[in-house]
Amino acid sequence: MRIGAQMYTTRGTCQTLEGFADTLKRIADIGYRYVQVSGTCPYEGQWLKDELDKNGLTCVLTHIPVPRLENELDQVIADHDIFGCRNVGLGWWAFDDNPETGKGMTWDKWMETFPSIADRLHAAGKYFMYHNHDQEFKRLGGKVILEKLAETVPAEKMGFTLDTFWVQAGGGDPAQWLEKLSGRIPCIHLKDYAYGRSMAVVGEGNINWGRVFEKAEQGGTEYMLVEQDDCHGEDPIECLRRSYQYLTACGFE
Repeated sequence: MRIGAQMYTTRGTCQTLEGFADTLKRIADIGYRYVQVSGTCPYEGQWLKDELDKNGLTCVLTHIPVPRLENELDQVIADHDIFGCRNVGLGWWAFDDNPETGKGMTWDKWMETFPSIADRLHAAGKYFMYHNHDQEFKRLGGKVILEKLAETVPAEKMGFTLDTFWVQAGGGDPAQWLEKLSGRIPCIHLKDYAYGRSMAVVGEGNINWGRVFEKAEQGGTEYMLVEQDDCHGEDPIECLRRSYQYLTACGFE
């Protein structure tokens, strides 16, 4: 398994192409060789390829805004072909029937929209990846939503970017869910869980990383991507650096 950086961590410095390019360099300078592109300003596929190549980086996963998945999927596929990324991700869905809080992101709307997108991506040689938060641990019809999602689309057409922090926040066991989703977790998010439901640098919280690493490897994980949505006022690059140091000390690279 390889380690990488989820650029949502550094989204604050990636809202212009100049800042995005500089952030890629700073991530590479830490030692990371793999990234997920998410939360950045818009970019063209060739621009991203050039910047990745310049810094010796490979993009292994993206999160694409819902409107682009719905309305610009052919261009999304073409861009991913240019910078050589197979995994195309959806980063958020509310699963909330309340029109005020859910903004139309209901279970029925998900079913109307994303199985067909997964089909089109699969036909183009891409893999649709769903990223969980804690709301997927609500129950619909007596079943946890994350489990229902796994049943709606075949494993060969949809995988899961399982997020260790959000599984634990939802009341689940990250290692157990990695085992349940074995075979469809090529990329996962590493985010530590500290007292007070607080996000932490990997290795500075309370998640049992030994079990996570064991079940991820057994389940076929290729890339473990460090993400820290909230760095509590610290420099996100410094947080990524400390996570990198912990993971390399565990033998990963």
